[in-house]
Amino acid sequence: MLKFGIVGIASLALVGTAVAADLPRPQPVVQTAPIGKWPVGKTPVGKYPIGKAPAPVVTKG
Repeated sequence: MLKFGIVGIASLALVGTAVAADLPRPQPVVQTAPIGKWPVGKTPVGKYPIGKAPAPVVTKG
């Protein structure tokens, strides 16, 4: 009798997890990217040495 109880509880646990896996979930909203709005090539990468600030501008006057 104890074996039938263990088998019954184990089968209910497996069926419960299978049912929970089939429940619907809300899907993320698809967002389209804006075309032509990204500033490609306008970052100051490579213009200054790494770790050093640019030299100050000296005006004669």
